[in-house]
Amino acid sequence: MTFEFGMFHEFQRTVGMSEEDAFSISFEQVDAAERWGLDAMWLAEIHVAPERSVCSAPLTLASAIAARTKRMKVGTAVQVLPLCHPLRLAEEAATVDQISHGRLIFGVGRSGFPRTYEAYGVPYGESRERFAETLDILKRAWTEPQFSYHGKYYSFDNVALTPKPYQKPWPEIRVAANSADTFPQIAKLGHAVFVAVRLGTLEELEPNIRAYREAWKEAGHPGEGKVFLRAPVYVADTDRQAIEEPEESIMYFYRYLGERLEDSASRAGVRAVEDRAARGRRLQTISYEDALREKIIVGSVERVSDRLLELRDKLGLDGILAEMNCGTKIPHPRVMRSLQLLCEKVKPRFN
Repeated sequence: MTFEFGMFHEFQRTVGMSEEDAFSISFEQVDAAERWGLDAMWLAEIHVAPERSVCSAPLTLASAIAARTKRMKVGTAVQVLPLCHPLRLAEEAATVDQISHGRLIFGVGRSGFPRTYEAYGVPYGESRERFAETLDILKRAWTEPQFSYHGKYYSFDNVALTPKPYQKPWPEIRVAANSADTFPQIAKLGHAVFVAVRLGTLEELEPNIRAYREAWKEAGHPGEGKVFLRAPVYVADTDRQAIEEPEESIMYFYRYLGERLEDSASRAGVRAVEDRAARGRRLQTISYEDALREKIIVGSVERVSDRLLELRDKLGLDGILAEMNCGTKIPHPRVMRSLQLLCEKVKPRFN
């Protein structure tokens, strides 16, 4: 069983950094990942957050990465489907798949934050229906010579979309799941799933993954489905360095995320079942010790390898999307060292 090693990249921009430098530093990391043998580079989609990221156009970045690499896969984690025009998105994703000769992994989701929807003028309460409709249109656009579609949000007559993807019938689709009820839905569709621990803990993932696998079998799909974990990862030469060096950045991130989550609780279209206010407050008061235990994977090569092997076996993981600079404040040379250790020392232990 192969285990996929990926880096989750936000093309971070820290305080005082120019946008030009944010791109330049991020591409340095991308080029190094290709050189050091990383399996996949994953791109976030982050809008209207100039204090954090310049990664607002992930498919454009994916195209640039595809052109400057030969081996590494390029993934979106995630393309926010309800904010896109489905035909335009189908064209752009297929184009990236052609440019990369089939190295695109198409990760999709709804995004947990209504703020972006408000900026785009799309009601967050429509996000679930829009997501389903857009995904349906993408698949038809990629596989049918021409098609018509009449839905709640989009209607087309006799459109013949070009180009078609390099991969047939389409690039591998992976879907992000946060709430428990979405895991079985993704399984029924026959897609791989992204799980994350930004809001919950590593322990809480187990029942959701079990529900995904049960629904997969019930739907009659072959195999068990695939599960990929996104989590903060930091590797250093010693355990002590690995614990001390990212602390400020990671704690800043949880406070930042907690504030955003609490703020989003009262926004239109958010479901009460998500309990955002309480979860947001909990993130703002989390201790670093709790984060180390429940949410993040840090340590020497040995410790990180052991933790990943343990999680792989316990949860049945197929790969990791390692957030190498969670919180944006880890200096570039340290991110590079951590990435190199992950690629050259941790990854070979999984072959």
